[in-house]
Amino acid sequence: MEPTEPLPESIDQAEVDAAVGFARRIEDNIRRAVKVKDDVLRHVVVTLLAEGHILVEDYPGVGKTALARALSRSLDCQFARVQCTADLLPADIVGANVYNQREARFEFRPGPIFANVVLVDEINRASPKTQSGLLECMQERHVTVDVHSHELATPFMVFATQNPVEYEGTYPLPEAQVDRFMVRLSLGYPNPEDEAGMLAGHEGGDRVLDLEPVVDRAEVLSAQHAATRVHASRALRDYIVSLLRHTRADNRVELGASPRAGLMLLRAAKAHALVNGRDHALPDDVQALAPAVLSHRIMLVPEAAGVAREQVVADAVAGTPAL
Repeated sequence: MEPTEPLPESIDQAEVDAAVGFARRIEDNIRRAVKVKDDVLRHVVVTLLAEGHILVEDYPGVGKTALARALSRSLDCQFARVQCTADLLPADIVGANVYNQREARFEFRPGPIFANVVLVDEINRASPKTQSGLLECMQERHVTVDVHSHELATPFMVFATQNPVEYEGTYPLPEAQVDRFMVRLSLGYPNPEDEAGMLAGHEGGDRVLDLEPVVDRAEVLSAQHAATRVHASRALRDYIVSLLRHTRADNRVELGASPRAGLMLLRAAKAHALVNGRDHALPDDVQALAPAVLSHRIMLVPEAAGVAREQVVADAVAGTPAL
């Protein structure tokens, strides 16, 4: 007999409704201070529920840091900011053992990574050694210092920003580091109406500082737990695998989407279904998240110069039938 799949814990309609309200409160609160496209804002909330990390890559001055700050102020959780520079050390992020002379022993002093939401600003200005200090934190949710492991806070999210057009004094993120981010987002320039409204709204000061928390830590954890229990059928998982295999078979691609990319896409799709009021994920959820989740995880062959990775993902979605 073939092994049967374990039945997932069910999710009731009250939890679905609570998650929808949770997402709406955060999105409405952020919009009070930051003008951002609806799909980008929805991706931010989905990533929070899916327990992922966010990389925002865009030009200076479009609101990358403001979006991270607005998210953190919307949550009644601990926030920390790391401003990356070339001389930043791993211990400046994860912490270090410090000798306590009074007690004649070493004690661990945690770094900013132990907050719930950690803004890593201009991450590509940190050295590769410092960037590597984030790998264990983002994947395994704990830090090892002098052979001792220290658990990170829950919930935990890294919100990193980088400027894609400035290369002086920067260190490109290695593929292993980029792969730790569930989504890579780009904000783009606002439309004229939103930009004019932003000028009017911010001329008196920083609107982000006026934001108050709209959800607490317990609500975040509850919504995250609900997202894990959204139903994903065998057919949906097979669809995601077919989508990944399509990226690997593309002759423009040197390195296709990995199994971890598929896991990230499934988790994001379930969270997307939840905030849209459903207790089950659909191919529509996968397709909505695929560009943000998969594009930064594929490498193109040198001959494909000028081809956008987003186009490769779009072609994979178009060429993979939903079962």
